Amino acid sequence: MSNFDDIRPYYPEEIPAATQRLANSEAIPAIARFLGVSPLMLRERIRGIETVSEFQLGLLRDVIETLLKKTTTGFEWSGMENISEKKPYLFVSNHRDIVLDAMFLQYILCDVGQNTCQITFGSNLMSHPFVIDFGKVNKMFRTERGGTPKEFYNSMLHMSEYMRHVITEEHESVWIAQRNGRTKDGIDATDPAIIKMFGMSRRDDRVASLAELNIVPVAVSYEWESCDKLKTLELYLTKKNGHYEKKPGEDLNSILTGIMQFKGHVHFHVCPRVTEADLMALNDCPSAEFYRRVAELMDSRINPNFYLNPNNYIAHDLRSGTTTYAEHYTVEQKEAFIKYMDWMNEYPDFDRAELEAIFLGIYANPVDNQRSFW
Repeated sequence: MSNFDDIRPYYPEEIPAATQRLANSEAIPAIARFLGVSPLMLRERIRGIETVSEFQLGLLRDVIETLLKKTTTGFEWSGMENISEKKPYLFVSNHRDIVLDAMFLQYILCDVGQNTCQITFGSNLMSHPFVIDFGKVNKMFRTERGGTPKEFYNSMLHMSEYMRHVITEEHESVWIAQRNGRTKDGIDATDPAIIKMFGMSRRDDRVASLAELNIVPVAVSYEWESCDKLKTLELYLTKKNGHYEKKPGEDLNSILTGIMQFKGHVHFHVCPRVTEADLMALNDCPSAEFYRRVAELMDSRINPNFYLNPNNYIAHDLRSGTTTYAEHYTVEQKEAFIKYMDWMNEYPDFDRAELEAIFLGIYANPVDNQRSFW
């Protein structure tokens, strides 16, 4: 029995049984409609899958290509010269969509002929049998949420040990978000606690501990922010009530909304790896400052490489009441963006000005994020 049986993806011998369960799921008809095939045909195809490779390079690739065709106007990536197929990496990205950030990275790795990575997936999302099987067949591993301080510490140590095991012993890459949970306000910032967690599994030398993980920052951007309406409402209610309590099934709804929502132009940039020399330059810092500075180093690579779309510049000008960035968009694009905000009319009891301020911030803040590194 593995020390990581509680969080790991499925072993190869567990895949056939999992795909049989997936094929029998009540979710199949909806997925079949999206793909434009019959449920019977989809069930038979899934039943024939016996390996992770068949799942990812076959079925999942087709699903993502259909998704790209239906919900995007363009999908581009850059920076692949910053990684080599001979090394495993710890990919750390800004986090805009619950599942698509990692899924699209998997697609890119497949397309360029590199091995796919294992993916962190919050325990709060693994509540439905279909999601659990889908995730664990797709090389996702469980990360615990909540618990007492001691339980949380132990789960973070356990995850740190597992990621180091995957990278240094199994020689497989890992994807993780730069913070716990999606960015909801458009401000991408790496949590120093995440960087500290990486090093929990090796404490003898903090520079060597991080260097051997081959940390690679990744910048993810969507023209139309994933779940932008849901994020706006959550931030509004949090500000109004002092907290936000999720409803049953809300996480699954966010997953499905992010997948089905129109995304426009999507761009990924693989940034230069955090090297041992980068880390050594910070090694004289006290512990807390060291991890904060490493986090800032991550941000200095992610934020300048975030692909700014017309929506970002439009929102910034609307929020500031200026035309500072008018050269980056057309009158028609601005009018379309303003028209899109009519969704707020569905909430007449909410403060419209506050809703607009939050919504515009989601799109405008990346401009300020990037400008801070000019």
